[in-house]
Amino acid sequence: MANLFRRFMANHQGNTAITFAIAIVPVLLATGAAVDYLRYAAAKSELQAALDSGALAVAAAQSLSNSERIAAGNNSFLRNMEASGFGGEGIEADFAISGTAISATATLKLPAAMMQIAGLDTMDVVAETEISIPDVKKAEIVLVLDYSGSMDDKVAGQKKYISMRIAAKKLVTDLAAANPTNIKIGLVPFSHHVYVTLPKDYVVGAGTGGSWTGCTQDRPYPLNRSVATPAAGNATKWGQPQAPEHLGWGCASYAPKSLKVKPLTNDFTAIKSQLDAMLPYAWTHIALGAEFGYHLLSPNQPFAEGVSFTDTKTRKFMVILTDGMQTEPGFGPGGARNVEMAEKNLEAICGNAKADGITIVTIAYDLDDSDTRKRLKACASDPGKDFFVADDGTAVSQAFQQIKEQIVARVYISK
Repeated sequence: MANLFRRFMANHQGNTAITFAIAIVPVLLATGAAVDYLRYAAAKSELQAALDSGALAVAAAQSLSNSERIAAGNNSFLRNMEASGFGGEGIEADFAISGTAISATATLKLPAAMMQIAGLDTMDVVAETEISIPDVKKAEIVLVLDYSGSMDDKVAGQKKYISMRIAAKKLVTDLAAANPTNIKIGLVPFSHHVYVTLPKDYVVGAGTGGSWTGCTQDRPYPLNRSVATPAAGNATKWGQPQAPEHLGWGCASYAPKSLKVKPLTNDFTAIKSQLDAMLPYAWTHIALGAEFGYHLLSPNQPFAEGVSFTDTKTRKFMVILTDGMQTEPGFGPGGARNVEMAEKNLEAICGNAKADGITIVTIAYDLDDSDTRKRLKACASDPGKDFFVADDGTAVSQAFQQIKEQIVARVYISK
């Protein structure tokens, strides 16, 4: 019996299974907590976005009664939650209008998955937001749009510039409907030139007094990275000699294709009419488009429609869309003029514009070049939410819809 007892005590068979059985419970709990936390975080994000959209709907519906506005907010909230995949029972939202502000809270009872092992059946998700009524703040938005020849190509059966046009017009319509008196929009259609009206004093060889309308490339370095007003010297002015690479592509086609810069305006009908009329042509100078977009948003001459960069009641946005890599040379230090300098100019313009408080949103549309994608992503104010990759017309439409929501949210959401 003593020998049998010693053999029993020395036998380790089954220890691993017993140890695993004991350990599996905390392992499952830890795994379950991680899984449920990811679900909680996703639900929290969707709940917040839906609540923000609902509150914005209340803010925009000022012509309705308070009860009708709150109903509009609830409808928007529930539609967004349903689309997010977190719709159904256990969701509540409460909207309140107080003077010039709208406050809202929402709760979601999210069914637990793995954490039910620990007796946790639901997780409470909570979101809050506060919205300023639309007449409190203003917005200035410039659309810097690629109209180079490749925008005439088709993706998924539709020409790219047509898809861009549809999405951009809807953006203008929606923003105008939300706050027509406090929003201004400008257009910078670019290819390898920009076609624009400027004071003659700011154009090489144009003389003095009156205005000049024509095509231009960028100003000499470093003025092509700033919004400084041109001075007396030619080195500060537009209208420099065209780069020799594309001399065969002149200015004559810009006017009939309606590819003209339109300064900030609240004439939304004119903006949409020009979007209807514009047609693609020639090569790609992304930095030049951004240069003029920056100027349109500046309070400096030659475009003085923009308010001061220090105006706390006005948010400024520049939306840049391109479908290709930089193909036109730009001016750099020491008189250098090449594509690489143009790429560096774009980076500098984005940095300077962001430093002046401009929110930059970029869209890579059917764009295969990885370096240009990286440059556009770095150019965006928030690469996580202000940079979009759109491979077809549907994606472009979705990008512009998200841009609209972000513009409205940034202008009106105060908490």
